[in-house]
Amino acid sequence: MPVRAFLSTVLLLVTPLAPAASEPAVVTAAAETPPLYDDEAGGYANGDDPAIWVHPTRPGRSIVITTAKEGGLYAYSLSGAQLQHLPAQPPPGDGHEPGRLNNVDLVRGFRLSSGAKVDLAVASDRGRDQLRVYAIDPAAAAAGRPPLTDVTDPAVPFVFNATQEEVDEARTAYGLAVSGTRVVVSRRHQTTIGLLQLTAAPGGKVTYHRVRTLDLPSTFPLPDGTTWVPCGEPGELPQIEGMVVDRGTLYAAQEDVGIWRLRADLTGRPALMDKVKEFGRQDTYDPATEECLPGQDRGYGGSHLSADAEGLTIYQDGDDGYLLASSQGDDTFAVYDRDDNDHLAQFRVGPGARADGAEVSDGAMVTSASLGGAYPEGLLVVHDGADAPGDGDREVTNFKFVDWRKVKDAIDQ
Repeated sequence: MPVRAFLSTVLLLVTPLAPAASEPAVVTAAAETPPLYDDEAGGYANGDDPAIWVHPTRPGRSIVITTAKEGGLYAYSLSGAQLQHLPAQPPPGDGHEPGRLNNVDLVRGFRLSSGAKVDLAVASDRGRDQLRVYAIDPAAAAAGRPPLTDVTDPAVPFVFNATQEEVDEARTAYGLAVSGTRVVVSRRHQTTIGLLQLTAAPGGKVTYHRVRTLDLPSTFPLPDGTTWVPCGEPGELPQIEGMVVDRGTLYAAQEDVGIWRLRADLTGRPALMDKVKEFGRQDTYDPATEECLPGQDRGYGGSHLSADAEGLTIYQDGDDGYLLASSQGDDTFAVYDRDDNDHLAQFRVGPGARADGAEVSDGAMVTSASLGGAYPEGLLVVHDGADAPGDGDREVTNFKFVDWRKVKDAIDQ
């Protein structure tokens, strides 16, 4: 049974808010990946979330691994060149959903049944309510060859559902963050978060089992004595997608609500670290447009996140560093202190000489590792939900690579 986080026991804590800057700083990308097209001709590839794997001996040969929903998984060099494409899983049968890889994160030094240790890329498959697991080959990455091998046990269970019919209702594995050899997974259209344990399976494969689940709130008491229910389609609750684990703490972005801080083992009481600007605004769902019509802003929201709150990532600088959050509604990124979670800065990825900017960004990942000449102090990779110049009415996405030095300069302004 889920561990329920009832409102009476949830701490709705918000850190003191720093004054908002009049205009966010602008950084530009050093490189970008090729465009992905979400149509039949493009294989229904829709970019979402990146992970940066740092090569242990040749950091300049590190790779970026990204999800593209029904388009599967892609691996890129640090120049943005495609190294590999692995398609998503086909439907398990007629009338069922195909695979849709949504979020991806990394596991270091996982021991397979053979005794060998490998690094893994783990992706949430929201189409089939499973995890997909890929071994990373350092020698192949160093040589510029396809570095990923699917090592998912064919018998892996569903993450949240019991039957394929339930899976087809789309309340499935969604956001994802790694904590050691455990994986935190959110559930689409719900407030549920699950904790999974990865285990070695025979034949060099990897499987998992569920440890526990927790439900974040779906309704919120307001200072005026009323209760706020975030707007959504009938039957859908305010979901969580962007997540990251740092030193035993899980940060989870509930898209229409804000960023939660809680223990990564899903015990204890969650605290709401920061709220979206729209928090407490009672929007109304319009079935004709399938959109939420804005209601009155009563001033209960935060100052830094414009819904949706999306991708979260940690820049580690020794014991210091930053939490970065994608503020999808205004195409910016919020920067928080890693220790006390105070808001420090806001920036956007704008158009530059080598790439266009990043808009409606979902996933992001940063590393502080020195990756050679182009990224000596680290790399930030962000999803671009509207790649330019585009191609007519086709939906086109990709990923931008940003030199961390530019972000550091933006934070210091």
